[in-house]
Amino acid sequence: MVSLPQVLASNQRIASTLPPGLVAVFVGGTSGVGEYTVKAFARYAVRPRVYIIGRSQESADRIMQECQQLNPGATFDFLQADVSLLVTVDEVCRQLSQRVKTINLLFLTQGTMAFSKTTSEGLPLAFATATHSRLRFILNLLPLIQAASSLRRVVSVLAATCEGPIDLANLPAQGAPLQQWRNQMASIQSLLLAQVSQRAPEVSFVHTVPGIVRGGIMRDAETNVVLVALTKLLMPFLETPPGECGERHVFLATSAVYQGGGVGVPADGVGVGSATSGGLYSVDNKGEASTGPVKVLDGFRVDGTAEKVWEGVVRDMERITNKSGGN
Repeated sequence: MVSLPQVLASNQRIASTLPPGLVAVFVGGTSGVGEYTVKAFARYAVRPRVYIIGRSQESADRIMQECQQLNPGATFDFLQADVSLLVTVDEVCRQLSQRVKTINLLFLTQGTMAFSKTTSEGLPLAFATATHSRLRFILNLLPLIQAASSLRRVVSVLAATCEGPIDLANLPAQGAPLQQWRNQMASIQSLLLAQVSQRAPEVSFVHTVPGIVRGGIMRDAETNVVLVALTKLLMPFLETPPGECGERHVFLATSAVYQGGGVGVPADGVGVGSATSGGLYSVDNKGEASTGPVKVLDGFRVDGTAEKVWEGVVRDMERITNKSGGN
């Protein structure tokens, strides 16, 4: 476990360790983990250029105003978009590529619990935001991340360390119990990130889980009413406070503990984390780079599941966008 004092000490070194002008893209940055991390990042980075992507202009305006007060030298921009749609993801990435030449941090938190809904592109909404949208952002923006001269990192906040079985006949896990859905999405996310990490060893890829965090993902919840109600009841006793949540995720985004092929900020008393096979860090809510998923992910590679998952998701992207899925 990485203690909060260790996290804070590392974050306080960001200004002296990382160069000014870092470019960071926060997808889903208008609530929850994304919002908390944007604010913490603004507190530490020197003259960063931050792009927030989400649905709510009102929330974005509030967050950017607060961040500007924290860091008057920073630049903040908002791109309003429904990132569950791949054609929209492509358009957002096109706009970003016109504005910046490099990206140091891509931070992905988009998600929903609207399990019965389907996007206008024909994908289950929860599956599309957890899987296709994230992979599309990564593949589209990877050249800009690889071109960065210092920090080069992708952080996907989903369900790391919960990796479990995958039903290849039902990749979206439609109709599955919530825990089964979570575990399958965790495995799919880790497999996809590990696949990309093999193509870009100079980029650090982190898949993490936030624990119980107050945010917007439950607003669309339609099922498991008792579980959601119980979570809300217990949240004051179990939740990670917003401030700590933001600090821990900035640590994941900048620390040398998860440096991979890039660089990072030193953390006293914390060794460099061990990546899973495939070059991915699967990290729990206390910053521990778990080796638990290694056996699960290795099994998927041996039996061909990893390749079938990649091919299935890429095939969906090609069908929808009529473009290459990044092969």
